[in-house]
Parts: sequence; C-alpha cells; structure tokens
Amino acid sequence: MNLKLYKSFLGAFILLVNLSCKNNTSTVIDKDTIKPNVVVIYLDDLGYGDLSCYGATAIKTPNIDNLALGGVKFTNGYATSATCTPSRYALLTGMYPWRNKDAKILPGDAPLLIDTKQQTLPKMLSKAGYQTAIIGKWHLGLGSGFVNWNETIKPGPNEVGFDEAYILAATQDRVPTVYIENGNVVNLDKSDPIEVNYKKNFEGEPTAKSNPEMLTMKWHHGHNNSIVNGIPRIGYMKGGDAAKWSDVDMADHFLSKAQNYIKTHKEKPFFLYYAMQQPHVPRTPHPRFVGKSGMGPRGDVILEADWCIGEFIKTLEDEGILENTLIVFSSDNGPVLNDGYFDDAVEKLGNHDPKGGLRGGKYSLFEAGTRIPFITYWKGKINPGVSDAIICQMDLLASLADLVGVNEKPTDSKNFLNTLMGVSDKGRDHLIIEAKSNTALRSGDWIMIPPYKGQSINKKVGTETGYSLEYKLYNLKNDIGQQNNLAKENPEKLKELIQIFENLKQ
Repeated sequence: MNLKLYKSFLGAFILLVNLSCKNNTSTVIDKDTIKPNVVVIYLDDLGYGDLSCYGATAIKTPNIDNLALGGVKFTNGYATSATCTPSRYALLTGMYPWRNKDAKILPGDAPLLIDTKQQTLPKMLSKAGYQTAIIGKWHLGLGSGFVNWNETIKPGPNEVGFDEAYILAATQDRVPTVYIENGNVVNLDKSDPIEVNYKKNFEGEPTAKSNPEMLTMKWHHGHNNSIVNGIPRIGYMKGGDAAKWSDVDMADHFLSKAQNYIKTHKEKPFFLYYAMQQPHVPRTPHPRFVGKSGMGPRGDVILEADWCIGEFIKTLEDEGILENTLIVFSSDNGPVLNDGYFDDAVEKLGNHDPKGGLRGGKYSLFEAGTRIPFITYWKGKINPGVSDAIICQMDLLASLADLVGVNEKPTDSKNFLNTLMGVSDKGRDHLIIEAKSNTALRSGDWIMIPPYKGQSINKKVGTETGYSLEYKLYNLKNDIGQQNNLAKENPEKLKELIQIFENLKQ
C-alpha cells in the first residue's frame, strides 16, 4: 500500500471511530476507579450572549473561554426557570420547581425551601464518599419560619447535604447583608444583635426614601429600604454592624474561601457548589475592575467573575487536581439590565447583546429567560466540542449519580452523562421551562408557550415576558429570535405539543 493510500485509509478509520464514540451508549470513563472532584460554578443573571465564547465581541472572557475550548459548550443548555430561586432548587433537587408551589423568588427571611428529607445533589454525592460544600449565594431559605440571626440557624444548607456552607442568605440586594458559615453569622457581635423584617422598618433606622443623602447608588425600583454601605436594599435590617459584608470585596472573599476549600480538601473527592454573585445587582466591582469593560458596572463584574474563575482554575492546577476535577459552568437564568438600580447598564450597553440573539431575558418565557451558557470541562477526559443537545441543569443529579455509581430514586432529572462528557449527541426530547410560575414546552426544535394573562412587557425592567392571550409556537431551528408565531399556520404541531405538555405536567 502506498503512503498516500495509507493516509487516506487511516483518516477514514479515525473518522469512523469518532462517529462511533459520539453515538456510543456507554461512557469512556472507568466509573469503578475514577471519582473526580465535582465543581459547579454558577453565575447569577449571566446571559447567553454575555461571554466571548458564546459570540460576544464587546467583552472578552478568556478564562471561561478556555473552559469552553477544552470542554463541551452547549448551545441548548437550560436552567429550568427564568428566575434564581426556582433554578437553584431544580439544580440541587433534580425536580421541576413548579412542582413546589413555594419555589419562587424568596425574601431573605424565608424558611428553607428544600425538605430536609428530600433527595439532593450533595446528599447523593455524600453517599459516594464525597465531601460537600457550598460557597456563595444560597437563596433557598433558612430556618423553619422565624430566623433568629443571633443564634445557630437551622435548617439550612448543612441539613440538606452540605458538610460545609459559607453563604449569603439570599441575594446581594437583600438583607441581611452578612455572611453565614455553617448556620452562624460570621463576625457577629451579640451586643449588637441583628434584626430583620421584610414588612416594616425599625424605628429610627434610615432608608433610601427617608435619607437619600446617604446613598452612593441610586435605586430605580424596589430597592428603597435599609441602606448598607451606601446601597439601598430590599427589606429592613437593624444591628449587626461588625458582621456586615463589604460589597466591593465580595468576589475576592468568596474566591478566597473556594481556594482554601480545595487546598484543605484535596485528599478526598469533593463536591463544591461555587455560587458566584455576578452579574446580579447591586453590581459592585472591586476597584481593580472599575471601568475595565467600558460598559459600566455590569460589564465590569463579568470581567471580575472571569478573573475569579481563572484564579480558581490556577489553584486547582497548582494543587495538582485539575485533571481529576469535573467542572460544570452555568448561570441560574438569563440577563437583565436595569434590575432595580441606576448603574448605566442600559446607557453603556453599546453593541453588546447579553441575550446573544435570543428574545426575552430574566423573568421571561422567551428563550433568553432560560437558555444560558452551559459548559462541561474535565481536562484530558472530556471530548472537547460544541453540542446542540438539549440539556438542563436539573439533569446533573441523575448524570452524576451514574458517574459515581449511586442508585437514586427516579426524579425529573435525566441521565445524560455521555452527553456531558462529549461522547453522545443525545439530549432531552422535551423540557418544561418556567417563568414566575408560568410554564412552556421546549420539544425538539420547537417551543410552545400557552396563553397567559399579564403584561407583555415587564415595565420595571423592560423585558418581554412572553405572556399573551394566544398560543405561541416557534421553530427555533429557523427562528432563534422567536419572531414568527406559527401557531395558526401549523395547528397540527401545536395540538401535538399541547398534548405532550399536558402529559408531562401530569
């Protein structure tokens, strides 16, 4: 055989092997001998178009891009919901949030949303011998109805499977503005007890309305209660001055905690849920990043988050465990610009499209509400590439259970381990998505949105909701921007999807 013919034969053989691997039903991972560390990096309100690896040109995110280049970048990756609490509930429980009537955006003093007897991702991994931790945003409730912030707070993350928890209770724009470690407020001075109320202010305490001269950030809507560090918040808080966080140092603070965790837990397999606060409001970049994006604080905190992720990856590498760590990167919902503060997010947007060509955004049933960046990375183990498979964060529970050899009760979570590893193109046939308790159906290339009463535009934030009094039907393959409603033109397809939707809901 001459050399030219041999090379041609060899190329065909390699192509055949690659195609075979892509459709293989078993993974290339030896699950009996390998238990990788698992890290979920979860951003807050990051849009499908907010990263350069997803097409952004006005902003560069090289560290996240490196994860995408070395892993699987999903073009049809979904959170279950267009708001934060429901998506986080689904991520950790493997259950659709609309099955739990309380799974909606919670105030900072809400009781724990996850039942302590419920199956969770950290509980499942604990069964396989994993150490488990959450560092960052929680927003799934604490306690059982009334929280005494001056004593150990239970139940919380520790009672649903996390061995270690270093969190903020809800969001950066909600009180209490303190860190909580394993149920205890960090740096609390009990001679200055914390009080929190979401209905009425404490006598004599300044608010954004009564004392606007104290503000360093101006509120647009909703954020006009207690003032902490010059920033008006949602809810009222009194006391706890020594425990209050520094907003501009929050990213560094959580990064340091995450780095220390992996340095001190690298001898055994660990699961770290690294729940970053960016780019949720209030956007408070460290001075190192102020003005770096040219798009105001929202762009600056995206750059800050990318830097933090780069530093975190360096730590994994320095500790010699990067090649035995599976990283999942995603966001809890789609983007929003003005979400309660005047911070130039709209004025300085320029040519940047946080939606990445999709329609809607946070709070919306349109695609930009729930279709988000979704990347899996495991150096040397994952087959790098781009996948169009429909995958959901809710599927991590079943997929990782397969990876570590744990048999779990059936949930809404589906096992797509091979897809996450880049050795299969198989994704979900159907997925129910949700926005503020209303649901829609993604099925193959189609999405069907039922009729709902309500405003078509969320006037406070300027986002299209997807609500109308008629059915909406879109073919996303031909119309990713959802401009052509085919419900009247294609009644048979609409009828088919309505039936699938009703069956899945039951």
